[in-house]
Amino acid sequence: MILVFGSINADLFVNVNNLPQPGETVLCPTYTFRPGGKGANQAAIAARLGAEVKFIGAVGNDVFGKPVLAALGKAGVGIDDVKVVGETTGTAFVLVEESGENQIVVASGANLETVSHQVKDEDLTDETVLVLQMEVPIKQIEQVIFRASEIGSKIILNYAPAARIERAALELCDVLILNKLEADALSGEEKKPEDHVKEFAETYNCECVVTLGKNGSVLANSSGLYSIAALQITPVDTVGAGDVFVGAFAVSLLNGSDSLKALHRATIAGGLACTVEGAQPNSITSSLIDEKINLVDVPKKLGKTEVDT
Repeated sequence: MILVFGSINADLFVNVNNLPQPGETVLCPTYTFRPGGKGANQAAIAARLGAEVKFIGAVGNDVFGKPVLAALGKAGVGIDDVKVVGETTGTAFVLVEESGENQIVVASGANLETVSHQVKDEDLTDETVLVLQMEVPIKQIEQVIFRASEIGSKIILNYAPAARIERAALELCDVLILNKLEADALSGEEKKPEDHVKEFAETYNCECVVTLGKNGSVLANSSGLYSIAALQITPVDTVGAGDVFVGAFAVSLLNGSDSLKALHRATIAGGLACTVEGAQPNSITSSLIDEKINLVDVPKKLGKTEVDT
């Protein structure tokens, strides 16, 4: 089973010709509501790819709470342990320009009420793949990681958005996934992606992936350093592509694949997510990933010369 501990949001999308600059007002004709939240997005894609998935989080007792939960249930995600609190449901304000690039502001709302003890002891086993992000209280994330590690669950942390977290928690993660900006924040300095993944893999004794959008991803583990190109697509909406990547990666690990095979499939899934609107696309399936898998070469091991150039 995949257990996702994380955020669930109502996403309010506005499509604009160009993203606004500081002090600039940009007009658009309307907005669109869609379900979102990093945790919910990752849970939804994992379920659609065939995994048994349970989601742990919180929504508000407001107009958005029921529809965002209903979307997860429709995707096949177990939502019995999501709690309803007297707060507003987490809400993301998403601006998307014609190129597919975006700006996002998130009002956390009920996500701040998500707590570790919502996770039942029986749901943490040595066969559980635990997936976490950084949109719920960090102390609660740390507590779930500590509990899961004692049991032997596989732990995937999507370090997004970047925030301070105990090193002890990071050292218990099996896989750390983050983008270049988040990697700079965790490191405390700007570096090449290859240097980041090597640093984090060694420092935290984990497998590490830094995603690079249209430039693919790099991965480091005890076997070496690897890179993979992105799926070549014309982007429509990049919102949620990273979450689809994480969810697909988790499903591959649950199904017994190694991290390189997981990286390959996650790369395809993340690319496909950019070709449709919304952060919880229902068009991405395991069969579609299989169909597109040969469009991206398998991860390539990098030698010293390639890394240093």
